Amino acid sequence: MEIMIVRHGTTLWNEKKKLQGSVDIELNAAGIEVAQLTAKGMESLSFDRIYSSPLKRAYKTAEIIRDKRDIPIITDERLKEINFGNYEGKNGLALQEDQTSGFRFFFKEPEKYYADGGEELTQLCQRTKEFLQREIEPLKGRCDRILIVGHGAMNKAMMCHILNHGLEQFWSGGLQKNCGVIILRLDDKGYHLIEENAVFY
Repeated sequence: MEIMIVRHGTTLWNEKKKLQGSVDIELNAAGIEVAQLTAKGMESLSFDRIYSSPLKRAYKTAEIIRDKRDIPIITDERLKEINFGNYEGKNGLALQEDQTSGFRFFFKEPEKYYADGGEELTQLCQRTKEFLQREIEPLKGRCDRILIVGHGAMNKAMMCHILNHGLEQFWSGGLQKNCGVIILRLDDKGYHLIEENAVFY
């Protein structure tokens, strides 16, 4: 079974380097365009199931990629982006430079990251692992290709389970581009990483 994990298209907050987290920000015009280009690049692919975060930026991306396929988009709360708590809406670059902020560890030393009223990375990893174990892994042998549309950190949390690594390697392979695609295969021997950051545009 092939699994394709997509990061949502661009938003205004992405462009302004503001942390979105659980805030429900919509795609901007550039985000819609890159999702449409991705849809065009994927138009020959068939999907047995499509899963999405319920947040608008991911769900709209999933809708655009689905295009004319007659298949429902299944939303799951466990696919929401990490809740950054009091960091949400703030400039991520500024927070990385702030020596009093737990966010300064988020990208460079994720194992040391601590939330300010939000969600810890261990919590994010736990809920995404649960999603994969309960929703995706039972489909092995029953489906040919699955699409999952989510978020930068949330997708990487899934990869911690898929690649069986700790928080120190949380950002292994780097942050996905907007509408970047992780391509995997799941068989009786487990997960196999095919491509870490493919683009179809």
